[in-house]
Amino acid sequence: MVTDATRLVFVSGQVPEDETGHVPEDFDSQCRLAWRNVLSVLEAADMTVRNLVKVTVFLSDRRYREANARIRHEVLGDHSPALTIIITGIYDEAWLLEIEAVAAA
Repeated sequence: MVTDATRLVFVSGQVPEDETGHVPEDFDSQCRLAWRNVLSVLEAADMTVRNLVKVTVFLSDRRYREANARIRHEVLGDHSPALTIIITGIYDEAWLLEIEAVAAA
């Protein structure tokens, strides 16, 4: 539940590309990179993972569910925003996931 928030940040879908456009081949590296991109957006807004209130993860295949959960817990620790995981086709076939989020402060 969010109460008394004065700022909302809507984090557009973050993909597993670095600033040069490089996409790692394996899921774990892609997942960590996509989360790093989410964290960069939050940092630019003077926020952290503790400000996340909703996260949506788009996975290209069900086989990535366990690795996704493991890495998400590494990144979020004990913070538990509302979460939706969708198995779907992804815009770029090289991307194995995409993460979008909403943060409040």
